[in-house]
Amino acid sequence: MSQIIKTNSLSKRYGSVYRVKAVNLDVQEGDIYGFLGPNGAGKSTTLKMILGLAKPTEGQVSVFGKEFEQNRGFILSQTGSLIEAPSYYGHLTGLENLRVVQKLREVPDKNVKEVLSIVRLINQKDKKVSQYSLGMKQRLGIAMALLSFPKLLILDEPTNGLDPSGIGEIRELIKSLPSRYGMTVLISSHLLSEIEQIATTLGIINDGTLGFQGSLKKLQEMGSSEFTIKTRDNQSALALLKYHGFLADLQGEELIIGRNLREEQVVQANRLLVSEEIGVYRIEEHKKNLESIFLDMTGKEQTL
Repeated sequence: MSQIIKTNSLSKRYGSVYRVKAVNLDVQEGDIYGFLGPNGAGKSTTLKMILGLAKPTEGQVSVFGKEFEQNRGFILSQTGSLIEAPSYYGHLTGLENLRVVQKLREVPDKNVKEVLSIVRLINQKDKKVSQYSLGMKQRLGIAMALLSFPKLLILDEPTNGLDPSGIGEIRELIKSLPSRYGMTVLISSHLLSEIEQIATTLGIINDGTLGFQGSLKKLQEMGSSEFTIKTRDNQSALALLKYHGFLADLQGEELIIGRNLREEQVVQANRLLVSEEIGVYRIEEHKKNLESIFLDMTGKEQTL
């Protein structure tokens, strides 16, 4: 596999405020790279710099192994994108809008028919886009990005305005692109629940800084786990465990005996309780789910 996108200390500053600071993205060929973060975290600004729509204050962008500034024409000819909101001519039909892009991209008629089918706009292709719903406009934007079946597809919040059925269809479409068309996909979202169903690699950005980059499994491994015990006499159990060095605490009807304990430590705690004839009803391990880990990384006060 080859590296499709690489950024080196990519930064964007407005005045004295950094919207993106020293971001090092690594997107490999065939990846579905989920770029996650709360609204305003710097996702769109980063994608704009990768596409040359915004000039970095500092840092470099490399796409297909080539520096962007010296190879802008080649890189953009191999890239499709939808950033923030679709661009279209409202007085033209969906088909006419695609014809405009077709001429610019110099692609055959069969591509137009195929993307209309992919995004379910065949029956609305002759309708003026000004009369489209928000979801239909979003699907048209995705069709435009797909029209040349590029090697790299960059989608910024592509499910905005779509109903649950439409979200599911776009999700399945994106999952099929690497194997079906050989595309690499970089997709941004503030919805972890959507990204975790399709992404092979994740990048999490908050306040302009990349806090995590790697696989879902790697992210899950970052989450702490805790063990809880329910006994016949929690007060006595609490005193005993504390005496033997456990960081135990009583919450409701259960004891929390520590985070990220080894299995042997859990066995030791159980043995201590049994040896003192304190009946143990149950022992449970609770691991943080991905959403909890994401909230910890991006700030629980933020709205997702």
